[in-house]
Amino acid sequence: MRNTATTAVTAAAVALVAVAVGGCSNGGGGTAPSRSKTPSGTGPASAPPTATPSAGPVAVHARSGPLGTILVDGQGRTLYLFEADRGRESTCYGDCAKDWPPLVVRGAPTAGSGVREELLGTTARRDGSREVTYHGHPLYYFVQDKRPGDVNGQGSDDQGARWYVLDPAGNRITKPVPSGSPSSSPSGH
Repeated sequence: MRNTATTAVTAAAVALVAVAVGGCSNGGGGTAPSRSKTPSGTGPASAPPTATPSAGPVAVHARSGPLGTILVDGQGRTLYLFEADRGRESTCYGDCAKDWPPLVVRGAPTAGSGVREELLGTTARRDGSREVTYHGHPLYYFVQDKRPGDVNGQGSDDQGARWYVLDPAGNRITKPVPSGSPSSSPSGH
């Protein structure tokens, strides 16, 4: 009887661990962006960006924030350009891509609200994945942006060049984040 009880307790513990671990996994294939209505840094934290292609469609939107109208993904996460990139070719790999994951896609990206479809495109990365471009600029996330609307990477001098948000025309916005805004804390870079 004691072995049966021990076996039952062990099986229950294994099942709980499996459920807990399974709930933390993204299945290795990336996740489709949810449609967050929170364009500011006051919303819930979103999953950290990765360089894993989205299983679903990738849309680029324009949203208003402390820097004006900027480009974001379908979850409201801020997108950046890297001044070291020349033309449509990304120069951000290795450690750079860990801190600044590229926005990668399977298929073609779509233009969301406030975005010009003719400025959207993709470029090939060294690993064969496709990175989304806008007005010829490869697009990236910043891992220290924890919530939709965060702009902690704005103006960072990291990986040998500066990182900036983009406006809907595809131009970099160089102004600093206003002090007192939800994302005005130092980025650590």
